[in-house]
Amino acid sequence: MNLSTRIAGKLPLVSAGPAGVPQRGLCQLGFVPCLYQKRRLEGGFLKKMACSMQRCEVVIESKLGVICPATEVYAGEAVEALKAGKIIAVPTDTLYGFACDACSLEAVNRIYEIKGRKQTSPLAICVGDVPNIKQFAVTDHLPGGLLDSLLPGPVTIVLQRGESSILEKSLNPGLDSIGVRVPDSNFIRIISRGSGSALALTSANLSGKPSSVCINDFENLWEHCAYVYDGGVLPSGRAGSTIVDLTKPGKYKILRPGSAKEETVAILEKHSLAEEAT
Repeated sequence: MNLSTRIAGKLPLVSAGPAGVPQRGLCQLGFVPCLYQKRRLEGGFLKKMACSMQRCEVVIESKLGVICPATEVYAGEAVEALKAGKIIAVPTDTLYGFACDACSLEAVNRIYEIKGRKQTSPLAICVGDVPNIKQFAVTDHLPGGLLDSLLPGPVTIVLQRGESSILEKSLNPGLDSIGVRVPDSNFIRIISRGSGSALALTSANLSGKPSSVCINDFENLWEHCAYVYDGGVLPSGRAGSTIVDLTKPGKYKILRPGSAKEETVAILEKHSLAEEAT
């Protein structure tokens, strides 16, 4: 049983499913359909209407971006956008985030610009599956089964990059460590796998402002994204992921309590890790 399974058991019963059966931890999803729909109109008056509609679509595109449901059907275009160096907004198991190809310096710099974030503040990466982590960070010193117990889940693991990391040196320059996420969120894991790279991932908000649990929370930033993927209202609150430093063998250090500190510490100590003295 991984961390997400444990947390799901604690979520409140918030809605009814089929035949009135309560569903644990699920919120009603308010998907917004894609905003492009072309119509062929004929006749003088209708042609004028068509021109007007096209101009309206351009305004919608420039101010709002393209909003689609965060479902597997739309994963392909998300992957293509990432490979083209674009920024997308996606739901995770904690908050909405901005994501881009972690190996695209231009895209990474764009995320810093959108958020108004200092370049000295590091970005985490997201991978599709736990075994992928060793491509980007050192995991040999960790107890067997630890990562599979913590992930997928609402935890960011801080590890040493190591000499064998395939991450670009331009990502978080000057730092030997990297925060790694495997969210318990199907959509972002699908596009992470499809991208063939790690995703740079950070919360979808202006730096210093409240984090986003629905797409309306960052509506003022939609225009900077190639796509905004709507996963409805996220149920975990605004605490974000729990960040734990696992760079030292046999030790752990909680850097941010986040939404799963209690469960994370229990798993760490079950694997005989001791809290690092402050």
